[in-house]
Amino acid sequence: MALKIASRQSDLARIQALTVGAELQKKDSSLEVKYHFRESLGDQNLDDPLWKMPEQGVFTQDFYEDLVSGQHDMIVHSWKDLPVEERAHTEIVATLPREDMRDLLVIKKEVWQEVQKTGVIKIYSSSPRRIYNLSSLLPKILPTSIKDISFESVRGNVPTRFKKMFADPTVAGMIVAKAGIDRLLGFKNAEFEEMQEKLRGDLQKLNWMVLPLSENPCAAAQGALAIEIRSDRDDLREQLKKIHCEATFQAVIKERKILSSYGGGCHQKIGVSVLNRSYGELTFLKGLTDEGQVLDSQSLAPYSENESVWPQAGKEEVFLPSDEEFSFFSREEVSFNQEQLKRQNLWVARANALPRDYLPSQEQLVWCSGLKTWQKLASRGVWVNGCAESLGEKEKEQISEFENQKKWVKLTHASGVGDDSLSTYKLNVSEDKVPVLKDKRFFYWSSFSQFKAITNKNPSVLEGYHGCGPGNTYDLISREIKDKKRINIFLNYEAWKKEVIR
Repeated sequence: MALKIASRQSDLARIQALTVGAELQKKDSSLEVKYHFRESLGDQNLDDPLWKMPEQGVFTQDFYEDLVSGQHDMIVHSWKDLPVEERAHTEIVATLPREDMRDLLVIKKEVWQEVQKTGVIKIYSSSPRRIYNLSSLLPKILPTSIKDISFESVRGNVPTRFKKMFADPTVAGMIVAKAGIDRLLGFKNAEFEEMQEKLRGDLQKLNWMVLPLSENPCAAAQGALAIEIRSDRDDLREQLKKIHCEATFQAVIKERKILSSYGGGCHQKIGVSVLNRSYGELTFLKGLTDEGQVLDSQSLAPYSENESVWPQAGKEEVFLPSDEEFSFFSREEVSFNQEQLKRQNLWVARANALPRDYLPSQEQLVWCSGLKTWQKLASRGVWVNGCAESLGEKEKEQISEFENQKKWVKLTHASGVGDDSLSTYKLNVSEDKVPVLKDKRFFYWSSFSQFKAITNKNPSVLEGYHGCGPGNTYDLISREIKDKKRINIFLNYEAWKKEVIR
């Protein structure tokens, strides 16, 4: 059987099409695949920003017409380029597992010192979504005082945009979809080796950070491929089932449905990300609608097998801790060899786990547990490369194409030490300050240390109802709770409080 696959002709589009073809041939070695690559309307006009161009299928409409006429068997698209409205006569019937959906910020190292001096930064981006969400986020997470941030439109494929960025001395950096970089660097084929060597060389000249989805949700379907066929091609539908990823497909459909409810299209200042995790489905939504409605929500929908229904909580039964009520910990510094830190990349559990007198070098990567820790580290002048979004240490960094040769070490307190960890301080409990809790049944825990200190003095608390974030805190607390229906995962304290106080 011979199969004709078409796509745009950029390096990234060709890699995406070749990846689909290779996956199909893995399932059927007798399959012959032919490729057709050419420019789209959006590729031919690189001067106008996308929001000034026709909204419907600027990168896909002409391919659609060829598909309907039977010139090709299937088209491989970057799914985010497709209009949210369904098209007559064709269907998206399959996708591969999704690449990293997050955005990547890159800043020229040679320009960064000037940004630190002036507090002025100009960044390439043509996306209304990115410009809206990042205008407020970047000043909080960049490790210098930003007085003025501006964005300038840029068009072209990834190598072209990198070339434009390095050629423009007034521009400090750029925002790109990380999935594109990952695909460009990760595909093994001699045809792309020269491009990959150049791209890796460019990345060496850049500082980079992977931007958090909770504050900068992706464009709907970002990182996913769409395989489009004519609706009457049931033979191809069966063929594509062999390589199809249903979890990616359903997440993307939900993102596009949410975007469509606000009007849809890449011209919108709206980001939406749907993530599937073992404990449930997370949805991040942030942006501004054309009508001026501010969108800013984070939600977790537990899978039915994970969901437990708690009884109605009486107000007097809910423990609402203030900072003072958890002030029974005192911090004690632990001596360690700081030279050891210089040789490793740092995973920082809490901001105060990184010694105050230590500033990581540009050769070190820094990852942290969540956005609050990121902001605290940034205020100390630390360049943070990304975070786990308070979803736990099991969240994958997904930075294999950006890694250096250094090993990772987690900085934490003494009782939190495990494999590949270094304790920089210890927590001591002042027993007389631990509150006595007689009538409380509903609790939210931000750490296992808090849980242990409270339950050691109040064993009856173990029979209550417990909320916490995902990750190690949940894993450790759930070992202590006999009835698993009495512990639930929440995205944060506010989400828990909203649930228990109805």
